[in-house]
Amino acid sequence: METQANNPLHGVKLEQIVTELEAHYGWEYMGHIINIRCFQDNPSVKSSLKFLRKTPWARTKVEYMYLKMLKKLPPKKES
Repeated sequence: METQANNPLHGVKLEQIVTELEAHYGWEYMGHIINIRCFQDNPSVKSSLKFLRKTPWARTKVEYMYLKMLKKLPPKKES
């Protein structure tokens, strides 16, 4: 099995990505940036996951948005 040391999405579940984006930006902003109905009309994590798992182009946009969010967050302090 290949190691993916340089892949920041390795091991991150789609549900975690959607949940963290919603907590950080909110559904309204996410729907404005990525024009998909599951973010705009009665949004939920469940409906978003269902759509994103079937729609590769939308999932790619959500993953890109997540990566951009991670770059903007301050680095985690080590204990």
